[in-house]
Formats: sequence, structure tokens, C-alpha cells
Amino acid sequence: MAEKNMWEIEQALWEKGTGVICGVDEAGRGPLAGPVYAAAVILPDNLEIPGLDDSKKLTDKRRRELMPIIKEKAIAYGIGVATEKEIDEINILQATFLAMQRALDQLAGKADFALIDGNREKDFGLPVMTVVKGDSRSANIAAASILAKVSRDDYMEQMAQKYPEYGFEIHKGYGTKAHYEALRTYGHCPLHRLTFLKKFYGNE
Repeated sequence: MAEKNMWEIEQALWEKGTGVICGVDEAGRGPLAGPVYAAAVILPDNLEIPGLDDSKKLTDKRRRELMPIIKEKAIAYGIGVATEKEIDEINILQATFLAMQRALDQLAGKADFALIDGNREKDFGLPVMTVVKGDSRSANIAAASILAKVSRDDYMEQMAQKYPEYGFEIHKGYGTKAHYEALRTYGHCPLHRLTFLKKFYGNE
């Protein structure tokens, strides 16, 4: 099978005269606990990074091997966070956009155009295009997905030392059976998204 071209979307945009393109993706929209992370990345045009793909398709080991390569080779990158409190206050979609904006702000205006993973669009102060399954179709979005995912995983592993009873180092805050068991035993901690626990508490 021919190797897929992770630069096809960018190449089509460049042919139309688009300038510097960045990719944007998030990690952690679904968990019951912890912040949502986003990353924005500008890779050199047509750079080939072997194994670069949607972070969800890669092992943790592979993501961690790729992360320093992406950081070293990127023209610019930013990693933004929206806290669990912000998620509760403004909802997960708006908090995701906030994390994305914070990541884009770190690029310091180096991008002319943003490719955003998914199908939800927002005014980020520059032209954008949403790309469904963009993390497996665009090199820049794939790179962003890896930075966001590894950064969030690292944070949740640090928080596991602060709140060891929840097993955050294993499930990273997602609603696994073990996580729900811990909630039943210990209740929630400051890291939990209370808006995500309404149904759980309603069923108790």
C-alpha cells in the first residue's frame, strides 16, 4: 500500500496562495477530570517525520519518541490549556476553543492560516479550515495532536501523585470502571469536572 501523503491538504492550500499554515488539535475533551489541552504547530513545508500520524493510532512510547522530534523541527509551536474550572464555567466546547486560542497565541503571529481538527469552527483571528479526522490527514494537525496528548498525559501523571486514590496515571481522567469505583469510594477531588459528574451523581 502506498504511503499516504500527510501534506495533501496543505499542498492544495499553497497552490491557492495560502501562506504559512499551522495545525491545531486538542486532547482531553472527554475525561471526567483534568484540563483540556490544545497544541498548534507549524512544521517546515513537506517535512517528512517517519511514523507521524494521529496520536490515537500511536502507542504511548511512539508518541513520546516523536514529541521531541516535532519540537526540535517545528518552526513554531504552542501548547494551551483550559482548566477543569474553566470547563465547568463555560462548557467543554468553549474551553477547547480557549485552549486552542492560547496555543495559537504562542505562535506569535507566525501563521497565516490554521487547520483545525474536527468540524467546529471559531474565529481565532486568522483564516481557518476545519478538517474531519485531520489528525490522520495533515502533518501539522498530527504533530499538534501528539504534543497535546503527551502534554496532557504528563500532567495527569503528575496529578496522580497528588491524588493517588483515583488512578489518574492509568486512565488519565477518563470514565473507566476503576475511576467510577474510586469516585464512589472517595468522592470527587479538585481535578474533577463537576459538570461531567452530574449524571453520575444523579444515578447514585
